[in-house]
Amino acid sequence: MAGHEFFDPADRKRPVADPTAADALAAEESRPSCDPAFKHGVVVGFDGSTSSERALAYAIGMAHRSRAGLIIVHVANRLPTTVWAGCEPPVFVDVPDHRTEVLGLELACAEYLAEVPWILVERGGDICHELEEVGREYEADAIVVGSTHGIVGRIFGSVAGRLAKRAKRPVVVIP
Repeated sequence: MAGHEFFDPADRKRPVADPTAADALAAEESRPSCDPAFKHGVVVGFDGSTSSERALAYAIGMAHRSRAGLIIVHVANRLPTTVWAGCEPPVFVDVPDHRTEVLGLELACAEYLAEVPWILVERGGDICHELEEVGREYEADAIVVGSTHGIVGRIFGSVAGRLAKRAKRPVVVIP
């Protein structure tokens, strides 16, 4: 039969192409699957700032024009424990972030979101990594972010700049 291999009973060991592939497959199976209604949607980073509000407005229009869902991502704060304990190596601790609940309530009451189906996803960690990860999970067509203004973005690099360099899908940066 084409496409199938049958092994002799004497040959009980089946060849494995990559021993790490089983670990990757197990990690994929443990991850909850995303809502299929939002596959190939538009991911937008949102934290309530003025630039993220502009990015959200653009992403709503983009999702509406392409008849896609909108995946709004809020990345909660994570701080290294070295900030408090002075220990080595740095370990990251989730800081309770009630801002996601507040943003969710604000978005639920927003009339401008009635045009497109949307969900709010909360993550913790590096903003660039989490936006790209959500984009990969939902097989997003694009990621929309607001530009970073100020000295912090100049020193450490803006989220938009870092995301544009490493993302595997189109990144739209809204000024």
